[in-house]
Parts: sequence; structure tokens; C-alpha cells
Amino acid sequence: MAHEMFRPPIHRGMRVLDRSNFSKILPLTAARVFDNKDISRIRSQLEKSKDVLQQDRLANVHPDPDPELARKGRRCILLRPELANASPTEHHVNGDATSIPWPHSPTVTELVEEELISVIPYDLKLDYDYWTYHDVMSSILPEDDQGEIPSGYNGVGHVAHLNLRDEYLKYKHLIAEILLDKNKGMKTVINKIDDVGEADEFRTFKYEVLAGPDDMNVTVSEEDCTFKFDYSKVYWNSKLNTEHRRLVNMFEPGSVVCDVMAGIGPFAVPAGKKGVFVWANDLNPDSYTSLEDAIKRNKVSDYVRPSNEDGRTFIRTATAKLVKTAHNVHITTKPSKKDPSAKPQLVRTITQPKTFNHFVMNLPATAITFLPSFIGLYTPTIRQTLPPNYPLPILHTYCFSTKSDDNVLESQKICDVISKLLDCEMKPGDIEDGGVAIHDVRDVAPKKRMFCASFRLPRCVAEREVEGWRAEIAAWAPGALMRAVGADD
Repeated sequence: MAHEMFRPPIHRGMRVLDRSNFSKILPLTAARVFDNKDISRIRSQLEKSKDVLQQDRLANVHPDPDPELARKGRRCILLRPELANASPTEHHVNGDATSIPWPHSPTVTELVEEELISVIPYDLKLDYDYWTYHDVMSSILPEDDQGEIPSGYNGVGHVAHLNLRDEYLKYKHLIAEILLDKNKGMKTVINKIDDVGEADEFRTFKYEVLAGPDDMNVTVSEEDCTFKFDYSKVYWNSKLNTEHRRLVNMFEPGSVVCDVMAGIGPFAVPAGKKGVFVWANDLNPDSYTSLEDAIKRNKVSDYVRPSNEDGRTFIRTATAKLVKTAHNVHITTKPSKKDPSAKPQLVRTITQPKTFNHFVMNLPATAITFLPSFIGLYTPTIRQTLPPNYPLPILHTYCFSTKSDDNVLESQKICDVISKLLDCEMKPGDIEDGGVAIHDVRDVAPKKRMFCASFRLPRCVAEREVEGWRAEIAAWAPGALMRAVGADD
């Protein structure tokens, strides 16, 4: 088969990358074009007759293989491999012999007879640069190890973050070197050597550098925002970009959001860019520093307010502070280029609301255990400053659970835990009907899935007296919660 020709040479068991071993010469035929002015028209004809070489990442117009003609700028068009293996029929054009493959193409024959081309042998040289990462790995790995060739990685700026399975660890440096070669934007390849969060409470992880410098200071762009941070000290997952966008799209401009585990701001900063007020908090001091930088870098300081404290405390203190905080953003006209001395004119004033419209808790390993902090959130003192039917926030709580085709069992498990934590029956359903909307975020392991449970905080929970209830909840350890939701299966 023609496509077999374009596979790289086989080097099973290679442990040290030798790029020179991936050179290959393919015997093809080419249409030598006598006048370069005819190249475009002739190629179009050959494409219609399907005689042109069509191969990914390969141009089909090349310099003539004759060095003298190549110096004169003469070019030729590569033909499909099947023609190179056919029996030739000799024609003479302008006194030169030309061989037309048989069974020949009527189009090729016609072009030869019109003395526009001659058909010549052409040795196409391919080397390491042509082959893809998957091509090279397929030629190196033993056949028994080719079930799932490692190809996925989490790209964070110039860092490629791998999570290699045990059976591929013996090839880890080879994999990393080839990845760098085939992904020009990457400079460093690392492999995770423990689970995220195993090393400390800030979801960072231990890693080893497989290729390139140990430089974890990265710059990442997401949703028209720029983030700079030390990837070894903070949590970031580029695979959550779609989820970040989904949730931010739910926030209305002028509303106010409490981002309890904000990290470096993947929810908070894009939300601020669309005119959403965000009180963003993270316990990790390094995340807080990077969050401050992102706020300034993306010019959202009018909308995003950073904090660095425990999330459970922040839920309550931020709620109490918000009702007492007066904050306005004045939108003015842009400076006039025609009249630089003209003063900007006030267009409108956006006033920050007194109650949160949304709470975001993106710490899926434990965020659900923070829910008791919402019991009695609106104390009598706070309620005195609010209108009788003040709006209640929507809570977006990320968590892990098991996997199934329809997520019905998982949705019920999650709701059962929420019900237990809030002492209030919660069922899967629409948010505006008092239900819990369970969104399937992504698979994180063969038997583990990440979900987002969104629901409006029930008024009976928000205004409840909390004395005895807190003691009962404290007795239900986080480990029991994780077992109940199925996150540790």
C-alpha cells in the first residue's frame, strides 16, 4: 500500500534518540515541467485526475532533481506512488526519452504528448523532521507497548506536563525528547511523580524534569487574559478552560461572585473583564501573589478583590463585609485622540450589589465539605441591613465521584451528601425549581469523574440557627464525606 511507504524506519527498543536513523528515500515519479509558467495549470489538471501526490505535510512541487535544471529554477510535480511502481511505456519528447507508467493516466499521457511535461524518476528524501511524534514513537516502542502510546500532556506555557504510566517510564527521557522536537512551543517536559494534592494542601505536586531546563515560571493566556506564575507552586489545569468559560458565562455583568478557592484567577479574572465583581480568595500564598499579579496585568482591579485566608472563614467574613462595602465603578468615555485636553465624560456608574449572586468552590477533592459554612450565613444582624426578600446565591461546588453512562447514580450520591451537610433535602433538578444541577466536567481517571453541583442556597439553610448543628457536622469527617459521594473509589 502507498501509505506504508510514508511510515518511518522501524527501530524497536531504541533508548537513546538517534535522529539520523529516521532518514528514508522513497522512489517516486515526477512530472518535469518544461516551463514554470505552466506549473499552476498543470498541477490543477493532475489534481483533478488524482495523479498528484497527496500526503500530509508534504508539498508536491519540488525543485528538479537535476542540479543544473534546479539552478535554473526548474521544478517538477510529484506523482502518486502507484505510478512509480507501474511498468513504463517510453515516449520521446523534444528528443528526450520519457517513461509514462502503465496503466497510465490519460491526463499524464496528454500532458506528455503536448510536450508540457516529461515523466522522470524522483527520489524523495524524508528525515526525522518529517515524522510526527506518534510516527516516531510507533517505530521505537515494542509492539507489546503500543496499546496507548503516551501522547496526551497538559501544556502550561512552555511546560509539557506528563503523567506517564508505569510501563512507559523506561522510555520517559526518549518520550520527552521527541515531544520537545515535535512541539516547538515547549521548552521543558516534566513527569508527575505523585497525585495532585498528595504533597500538600495547595494541590501542587512533585515532579521530575525529563527534558529541557527546570524552569517552571510560565506565561499562560486564557479567555483573553494573561497569567504569569510558578507552576511548581500553584495549581493550574489548562484542560479546565472550557469549564472556566462555561461558568463565567453564567455571571451577569454587574453581579458579584465569591470565588472561595480562586487559585490564580481562571474564573475571577475573565469574570472581572466582563464587568463582574469578584471577591477572590485562595489559601496558598503563592496563588494569592499570582492572583494579585493577574488582576493588575489584566487591568481588572476595579472589579476583582483578592484575599488570602481560609475558605471556610472567607465564606462568612466576605458575606458580612459585602453588605457594609460601598463600591462603584465609573464608566467614562475614552480619551479623545483629536482633543487630548478633553476630559472623559461619565457614561454610567456600576454599583456593587450587597449580596453575592454566586459562590464558586473549585477544590473538587474537598470543596463539598465546606458547605456547612453556609448554614446560618445570613445572620439576624446581616438580615437587618437587607430587604425582606433579598436574593439568595447560587452555589457552584466541584467534586469527584464515580463514572457511569448516564450519571444518574452519581447525581443522587452527590445530592445525598449535600442534603446531609445542609440538613435539607436536595434532589437533582433545575436550579430555579430548587433542584441541584449536576454538570459532568471531565473524566480524571478510569473510574473517576469531576462534577459541578450548582444549586440556589435554600433560605431555610441560609437563615438557620447554627449552634447544635455545627457540632453534628464536625463529627462527620471529610473521609466519610468522600466515601459517601464515591470520590475515593
